Amino acid sequence: MPYKENDLNKVLYVEDDADIRAIAELALQDVGGFSIALCSSGAEAIKVAPDFQPDLILLDVMMPEMDGPQTLQELRKIEATQDTPVIFMTARIQRTEIDEYLSLGALGVIPKPFDPMTLADEIRRIHQAHA
Repeated sequence: MPYKENDLNKVLYVEDDADIRAIAELALQDVGGFSIALCSSGAEAIKVAPDFQPDLILLDVMMPEMDGPQTLQELRKIEATQDTPVIFMTARIQRTEIDEYLSLGALGVIPKPFDPMTLADEIRRIHQAHA
């Protein structure tokens, strides 16, 4: 099935840093045109995701209590999100770290800091490459 831009509308963004969340909200909603839900923790994402039913989950790697990889494991146990594509965002972008995130099932990794003006395009590019 050919990729259609409208296959990707709803993005769940999980990030513990409020300032980064605010920048991403502008980047994803105002610049990118996505419908978004913002979560400040993995635990919150697990509660919000089933009802929001995102087309994609954008997940910070380094978070207190439940990090990105642990959050992904828990999301995979929920029927509504077991197949939802995930992209990790992190400042930890050594090749071995990226390989580890991809081995967990992520579509890709977006490095932090990110460019708010191109974040939505980067997400679409990664998503399209796997469609």
